[in-house]
Amino acid sequence: MGDKANAHPGAAGRATAADHPTSVRNVVLVGHSGSGKTTLVEALALTAGAVNRAGRVEDGGTVSDYDEIEHRQHRSVQLSLVPVEWDGIKINLLDTPGYADFVGELRAGLRAADAALFVVSASDGVDGSTRMVWDECAAVGMPRAIVVTHLEAARANYEEMTRICAEAFGGDDPDAVLPLYLPLHGRPGPDGHAPVTGLIGLLTQKLFDYSTGERKESEPGGDELPLIDEARNRLIEGIIAESEDETLMDRYLGGEQIDVNTLIEDLERAVARGTFFPVLAAAPAAEGARQGLGTVEVLELITRGFPTPLERPAPAVTTLDGRPRELKPCDPDSPLVAEVVKTASDPYVGRISLVRVFSGTLRPDETVHVSGHGMEDRGHEDHDVDERVGALSAPFGKQQRTLSHCIAGDLACVAKLSRAETGDTLSSKDDPLLMEPWQMPDPLLPLAIQAHSKADEDKLSQGLARLVAEDPTMRLEQNQATHQVVLWALGEAHADVALERLRSRYGVQVDVVPYKVSLRETFAGRAAGRGRHVKQSGGHGQYAICEIEVEPLPGGSGIEFVDKVVGGAVPRQFIPSVEKGVRAQAAKGVAAGHPLVDVRVTLLDGKAHSVDSSDAAFQTAGALALREAAGETKIHLLEPVAEVSVLVGDDYVGAVMSDLSGRRGRVLGTEQTSGGRTLIKAEVPEIEIGRYAIDLRSLSHGTARFSRRYARHEPMPQQIAERVREEARAAS
Repeated sequence: MGDKANAHPGAAGRATAADHPTSVRNVVLVGHSGSGKTTLVEALALTAGAVNRAGRVEDGGTVSDYDEIEHRQHRSVQLSLVPVEWDGIKINLLDTPGYADFVGELRAGLRAADAALFVVSASDGVDGSTRMVWDECAAVGMPRAIVVTHLEAARANYEEMTRICAEAFGGDDPDAVLPLYLPLHGRPGPDGHAPVTGLIGLLTQKLFDYSTGERKESEPGGDELPLIDEARNRLIEGIIAESEDETLMDRYLGGEQIDVNTLIEDLERAVARGTFFPVLAAAPAAEGARQGLGTVEVLELITRGFPTPLERPAPAVTTLDGRPRELKPCDPDSPLVAEVVKTASDPYVGRISLVRVFSGTLRPDETVHVSGHGMEDRGHEDHDVDERVGALSAPFGKQQRTLSHCIAGDLACVAKLSRAETGDTLSSKDDPLLMEPWQMPDPLLPLAIQAHSKADEDKLSQGLARLVAEDPTMRLEQNQATHQVVLWALGEAHADVALERLRSRYGVQVDVVPYKVSLRETFAGRAAGRGRHVKQSGGHGQYAICEIEVEPLPGGSGIEFVDKVVGGAVPRQFIPSVEKGVRAQAAKGVAAGHPLVDVRVTLLDGKAHSVDSSDAAFQTAGALALREAAGETKIHLLEPVAEVSVLVGDDYVGAVMSDLSGRRGRVLGTEQTSGGRTLIKAEVPEIEIGRYAIDLRSLSHGTARFSRRYARHEPMPQQIAERVREEARAAS
């Protein structure tokens, strides 16, 4: 940012325990899959001296010294911490997945960070999901910068990409998104593509040549100067517009030459406040090179422009009974308040928790209190226990390098927290506290599973419990109506990773089976039935006769049982037996095996025997009477209907509404929201939206979100009901 010479990098592989929050920067990298986030992280690690040779991209994954951080597959779907040191500052780089299915990992990274680097490809542009994350950061005032990668691609156009970024991220103020550097191109190759060999600093007008693999500073020659003037003037005006010195603009417009150091200081303050968003360029280091193009400039921006943890407000904190508690901003000497932002399992170490400390100092071997809000609907329990902290460490490849402590503002990996899960709060056991949870995306793709074998069945429950403990974006459901075990995921890739973890980590093989919605049955009209259960086989026989009438009730009424027997035709002690038999049969269904609801069953008459009548006999007679009544009238099949709310960009409203109509949905209305988006509200049968999480993403190019909640059951169209009955008969 100040275009100074190389800073002193940290020693390779050193696990650094920060001594003060001002010497820490927590940065999350955001971008779509393939934008170059992980490659950029490795280039920054190389430049900072954390690794000693450049990575190379092979087979769709990055292979390097640093690839030991996690297995390739896991790195693409999990949040990864990469600590490096630059100019005496510890930088915690949080590399997030680019797939939309793993937005939970992204949200965890946003929670742990104080600033964000948005990584965009010079050849691919900005996708809709990246814009949505930008808006999320804007809503909480998180400082941001943009790094343009893939400058070496034949279709790369840095100048055009900076314009696209200004349009996509600038909103009403595109001059708040401006480049700090311009690329310097070398001699065109045989294909006509001129590689980027250096950068021109717009503020200092210095040239930084990376063509030899090391950053060399010089004065630009006459050929480069025309490139600078227009972009430099616009950058200066953008910085001055965000300056706290209200006289600066008048002085500049009056012809005064503003000191470069003043401009840099104003730029750094505007970036830290989250009101100015610089654009930088970066490219990975070539094999054998010591630095990647633009990596020094990115590290300088992080250390000098991004805020310290002291400058960012902590989430709200309360006591366990809900009373607000004020904390000193990021004070290492205050009571401990930390949060588990990620939970993972290591085959050798066991459970490892990535923790962000917001207050106090976390030390190994101390006892802390674990508090958790719990998410019963997702298979997570509430936590209110004391646990002993294991070793503290910083990740480096597959190794965990020991830390002596972790102060407020820093991140560390904690071993052996057997009860703590993602989102839980760690605090002093003498003063337990609870942090306000971050927003978890709702998993909306159902995956019905069953154990592959008896051996798998014995391990399934424990494996699923561990799986959801690691991933709070996954919900575990034991559906009592359909008797299925259902994992709710964010998408197909999320579901595939979950099944692979079950198999590889926990040794549980499962089969995916068709997901069933909770159907019900009801009577279409009034009907009568007679249940006769008479058997004589020596000794006491069985004798029970009852006559009932069944009539439909409004939706949501359940089962009503009415006794209108006169004259003691059915002895009083057996009337509850008839009701019990009726309700048991209703639970099993009377037509297609789905529970019967919304009917009134009236007991009118019956007969009993002084010796052979019994509770069991009248239960059987009640069930027989209900089945006979069902045969006398039409039975409606009821399907669950969900209230669906879809938030979608205005460009896709028509396509989404048309798709909902094709799913037998009823659009209830639309509402215009901010940011060029529309909220569509509709009622849709649940049987039609089992894969809606996938289909909507495809339909809207990843820019739409939806929520759903159960509304009611209502009659299914006859044609569809007949198909469901046929499928049920075929399955049986």
